[in-house]
Amino acid sequence: MSNDKLDVLRSELDEVNLKLLETINERARLVQEIGKVKSTQGVNRFDPVRERSMLDHIAANNKGPFETSTLQHLFKQIFKASLELQEEDNSKALLVSRKKHPDNTVVDLKGVMMGDGQQRLVMGPCAVESYEQVLTVAKALKERGIKLLRGGAFKPRTSPYDFQGLGLEGLQILKKVADELDMVVISEIVSPADIETALDYVDVIQIGARNMQNFELLKTAGAVDKPVLLKRGLSATIQEFIHAAEYIVAKGNNNLMLCERGIRTYETATRNTLDISAVPILKQETHLPVLVDVTHSTGRRDLLLPTAKAAFAIGADAVMAEVHPDPAVALSDSAQQMDIPQFNKFVDDLLASGLYKG
Repeated sequence: MSNDKLDVLRSELDEVNLKLLETINERARLVQEIGKVKSTQGVNRFDPVRERSMLDHIAANNKGPFETSTLQHLFKQIFKASLELQEEDNSKALLVSRKKHPDNTVVDLKGVMMGDGQQRLVMGPCAVESYEQVLTVAKALKERGIKLLRGGAFKPRTSPYDFQGLGLEGLQILKKVADELDMVVISEIVSPADIETALDYVDVIQIGARNMQNFELLKTAGAVDKPVLLKRGLSATIQEFIHAAEYIVAKGNNNLMLCERGIRTYETATRNTLDISAVPILKQETHLPVLVDVTHSTGRRDLLLPTAKAAFAIGADAVMAEVHPDPAVALSDSAQQMDIPQFNKFVDDLLASGLYKG
């Protein structure tokens, strides 16, 4: 074959490549439109029945020289890329998405900025048991410059016979201590009906792992003017976590923080498995502050310090941990709470590591 003939064929091939490019991009535009319609209708983007129908249609119309199996393989790659394109469009549309909002969201917690680049500690008892108990812990926190006080007034427990918290009385105790010591109250609310009452007592509404997909609670929290701390569900994927966050922001509440608190796996050495990689993923995919709860993720006092170091090293905005005056007699989760001397050593060691500036 002469070089002239080869050049002509190559030129024709280049033209066909451009036609293929135009056709593939035109298909992509159609896929994007289909994705928008499906999103509006709440339909799952992946439709295996439709994909099988398209592959059968291709097989019925293949006249060679490619084998049908080869063509179906090529088209399946195009289908996969198209589905990813739809998912990327959906991600761009999310209000919590970094693509939608490139700058970091900074949440103002009564003067304590969460997400401004400075590391924070959120500490306090697992459950509010008495005024004296909360006051003792809060004073120890305040002496170390920690203003973010966590404490459970409503405690959703696995067993209905376990301590369920003091409810409204617990919120009142937290509020009283916080007012006396100028602290910020973070407490979990488990029912949409309790949100309005909680507004008078808490500075941050916490939505716990068991309620991450309680959509009515998410929507109610999103409709109020109060910062929200959303914890990842026990078995939730990161995508499910992000979409749960979207429920809150979609209702108008942009003062939202995310918390990785460990997920359930087959491992039994720890209470849960801390998904430390979730922190940079959430920081990349969303613009929201990200916290790590080292207490609930490990369930072990001896692992609180190394996991806290890991959390700060990988970019967490804050670490949550539990402190109790006498963990041995705590009404819940006694094995994972620090006493006051252990708490002070925990802070000292974090400061010594250089990962936490205080």
